Amino acid sequence: MSTQTPLVFVHGNPETSAVWGPLLACLDRPHAVCLSPPGFGAPLPANFDATPAGYREWLIGQLQLFREPVDLVGHDWGGGHVFAAAMARPELIRCWVSDVVGIFDAEYVWHPLAQIWQTEGAGEAWVQETIGAPLATRVDAMRALGIEATVAERLAAGMDADMGRAILSLYRAARQPVMSDAGSRAAAAAAAPGLVLCASADDMTGTAQMRRRVADAAGADVVDLDGLGHWWMVQDPTRSAAVLEKYFAQQERR
Repeated sequence: MSTQTPLVFVHGNPETSAVWGPLLACLDRPHAVCLSPPGFGAPLPANFDATPAGYREWLIGQLQLFREPVDLVGHDWGGGHVFAAAMARPELIRCWVSDVVGIFDAEYVWHPLAQIWQTEGAGEAWVQETIGAPLATRVDAMRALGIEATVAERLAAGMDADMGRAILSLYRAARQPVMSDAGSRAAAAAAAPGLVLCASADDMTGTAQMRRRVADAAGADVVDLDGLGHWWMVQDPTRSAAVLEKYFAQQERR
């Protein structure tokens, strides 16, 4: 397989690029690039627009720095930014992969933790209690989500005040119908080949039916990751890498 096409990963919340570590170790793409959205492992400038639209434009700006269209993989909010960029600027992308397109469905309702972040007062309290907790407590919280120890430690170490501000701003700007309105333009993403990953045990990104509706509207392929949850790339990096490698190989044959 050619490795000339740039491979770019974008992570989500509450994460840093460390979430991709186990997967990258299993991929035959030694020059992959991990982009850190502002506030999530990268500084959050005071004037940054930490909204779905702001992060979409940030990602588009990053993609414009590459000399050719990229293979673009996103997880969690990173997957949301990837899908938003695919709808807006598909010419910058050779192919895209996202695991959260269900949040763009007309029937999607934000999960309970997101609703806390979207609530004034309750969101600030969560940030103070969780992001502001001692490192060991943050590590335990990440491990409780099923993330293995080394990755959990690296993610917990990346939690800071910038991340707390970004979480509250992003989720509050993403109250429905913002995401479903954006999803009404899903067909625009069909201009670049897409792959939707459906982790069967992920209960935060919509039902399988929601994901498939958006995937169909975007003309995207769908792969079921049976038995895996929201952090599929950490739970089974070997299997996840095989899925991605197969999809990238298909692009080489187009």
